[in-house]
Formats: sequence, structure tokens, C-alpha cells
Amino acid sequence: MDLLQNLFLILILILISSFFSISEIALAGARKIKLQLLSEAGDERADKILHLQNHSADFFATSQIGLNAVAILGGSVGEGALRPYFATFIGQFYQGQWIDNIAFFASFVVVTLLFILYADLIPKRIAMINPERAALFVINPILVIIKAVKPLAWAINAIANLTFRIFKINTVREDNITFDDISAIMDAGAEAGVLQQQEHHFIENVFELEERTVPSSMTARDDVVFFTLDESEESIRQKIADYPYSKFLVCNEHIDQVIGYVDTKDILVRLLNNQSLVQLNESVIRNLLIIPDTLTLSELLDKFRASNDKIAVVINEYALVVGLITLSDIMTTVMGDWVVPEAEDQQIIKRDENSWFIDGLTPIDDVKHALEINEFSDWEHYETLAGFIMYRLRKIPRLADFVEHEGYKFEVVDIDNYKIDQVLVTKLNNDLTDREWI
Repeated sequence: MDLLQNLFLILILILISSFFSISEIALAGARKIKLQLLSEAGDERADKILHLQNHSADFFATSQIGLNAVAILGGSVGEGALRPYFATFIGQFYQGQWIDNIAFFASFVVVTLLFILYADLIPKRIAMINPERAALFVINPILVIIKAVKPLAWAINAIANLTFRIFKINTVREDNITFDDISAIMDAGAEAGVLQQQEHHFIENVFELEERTVPSSMTARDDVVFFTLDESEESIRQKIADYPYSKFLVCNEHIDQVIGYVDTKDILVRLLNNQSLVQLNESVIRNLLIIPDTLTLSELLDKFRASNDKIAVVINEYALVVGLITLSDIMTTVMGDWVVPEAEDQQIIKRDENSWFIDGLTPIDDVKHALEINEFSDWEHYETLAGFIMYRLRKIPRLADFVEHEGYKFEVVDIDNYKIDQVLVTKLNNDLTDREWI
């Protein structure tokens, strides 16, 4: 065979090898989610790819047979075709006993580089750009080749499976999608402009409902406004006027003796009908949901849906009321920064680029979002910023006590009867390790 015939044969072998390289990357890297969408759109090739991914042993055996056979044949043909020409060319400059070895090495390097570039590297990079599209292109030819070499592939797989058993290697592929996977996809979508900023924010907060507990979003015990059974009509009218709430708890004598709640709509109806509010009775008091403080927001949503309630009292293990939570509180958690409260109700107030005033009862998850802090250590021991500071100080804090965490200084600037009311958060210029100052 002359040189042109040999080069043409090498070209054919490179194309065959590149086909197997593209197939290997494309069929292994094609994402199941996209393939399922293509399948639902009616593309039968997507079904074939999904089936092949679930039964990939025959494909990989076929791919390796093709790649290795072509590589060996290409090396043999290339070395035999190019070595005489390299020997003649080198002979013009060097005459010695090593001329055949040098010609062999030169032909080996050239053929190897050709196969690395055009039969392996470039095809695989092309397949990685859009693996689903490449997989759709190669699936039908690959299935034909798999059938053609099935006996040999079966023998190779039998030996491979025996090897796996000997070394106790698990060959079952796990395709479980975790929250981290979904979060990474959302981040990529936001960076690419597929997801708008508020959409990304909402989705992220929805997933957090499974991790955030009820105390992180509830109205704390000290801030709950309630009526007692013997409360005067004047006091009831005054509380309704002073507080912009549509629902109020009704208790026997104190907050830990909860009976139910009243809706201001019902009170309005009584007033319009010229009925007295001197005594709260069964006609206006409604039953309400009582839940433990260990529930997650996701679990609470399920309870709201099942009971058709929109308000719940949160109690601890000692049956003491620790707070009140409504469906609106959960929705506010999901909406996050896109719900803009009145200035006086804000728990996080930004003073300048490097400092914030934060209410001590602010949920720690809200602090994380506002300050862009990845994690608070031992977060399972507290729910609020005040709880974090007390946990780190290991004592009831005093004014000017502070801790440093993740490049931020958290300083207590206001205390109300041992309760941390306000915290000044300052961003530090230098990276310091976490410290506590008492």
C-alpha cells in the first residue's frame, strides 16, 4: 500500500475512534432530567438512551472493544506506513545503527498525537458541550454495534463482574438528587440569567422550610398580644386600635392558659349588631392549633393544610407558650427580603456598608442571609441572634459584650431585663478567628 492509502486508512480509523469517544462521553454524561423531558416530548431516542444508561455494561464493553481495537490497528498501520519515510528523511542527516529506532519512535509519536488530538481529546470536548444532543445523534448506530459484538461483550462483562465480586465493588449507580444538587443547579441558572434574582431567592427559601424550625419565624411570647376572659370592653377596643393584628389569643388568666383566639371580623360584626364585648364567649372564640416548638416550618404547613387553620400557638416541653405563628409568618419567611416591613418593624437595619443594627430575636437564618454568612457553628443550640451570643458567651450578656464570627463583630448595645434587645454588627477589615469578649 502506498502512503496515501495508508493515510486514508489512518483517517478512517481516527473517525471510528472519535465516534466511540463521542459516544462514551455523551451517553455517560447525558442528564436524565433533560432526557426525560425529551422523552415526554415524543423523542424515542431519549427512551433508548435512558434504557442504555440503566443497562450500561454492554455499551462500555463495546466502547472499549472499539477504542482499543482501533488504537492497536492504527498504531500498527501508522508505524508501518510512516517509518520508512522517517528513516529516509533522517538518513539525510544521520547514518548509524539507531536510525531504525529513531524512525520508529518518530512514527509512533506522530500517530499517537494524531489519535490523542482527533480521536480522543477533541471529540470528547465536543461531546461535553452538549451531551444530550450528541447522545441523540449516536444512540442508533451504537445500538447496532452493541448487537454486532454482543458475544464478545458478554464474555468481557462476565470477567469484569467476577472481578467486581472478588473485590466486593458495588456497581449500582446512585442517582439520588440532593438539596445540594438542586441548589447548585439554581445557582447556575441564576448566573446564566435563566432564573431571576427573586425567583432564585424564593426557591431557596422554600427548600429551607424543611430545615427551619417553627421558633425561627414565630412571634415570641413577650410580643404576643392576648385578651383574658374577664378583660374589659374598653381594654379590648384599645388593643384592637393599638395593634394591627386581625387575630388575638384569648387566655383564661395568663398566656399559658390559652383557650382559643378571636378574629377582629367577628368583633366587628358584634359591634355592628350593637352587641356588647364585655364578655368573650363561645360565639366569638375559635379553636386554634397547638404545636410543639420542635416542628419544622414544612411540617407546620402540612398541619395548617390538614386542619384548615391559619394560626397556631407554639409550646415547649413544659407546656409553656413560647410564641405564636401564622400562615402569614411562613409566607413572609419564603418572601424574605422582598417583603418590605415598616421601618419601625424591621429586625435588621443597615446603618452603612459595614454595620447593621439587628434585633436580638431575629432568626439566625435571617441573619445568615442578610450578612451572607455561610454557617453559624452549633446552630442546633439556638434559634435567634440573642441565642447565638448567649451560647458563645456562656453567660447572661451585659452591655458592650461581644463575639466575633466569620469576620463580623456582634456587640450587645441594648438589654431589656436580661433580654438582648439590640445588637450592633460590624464587618471587620481583617480576618480574625472567632473570639468572645466579656
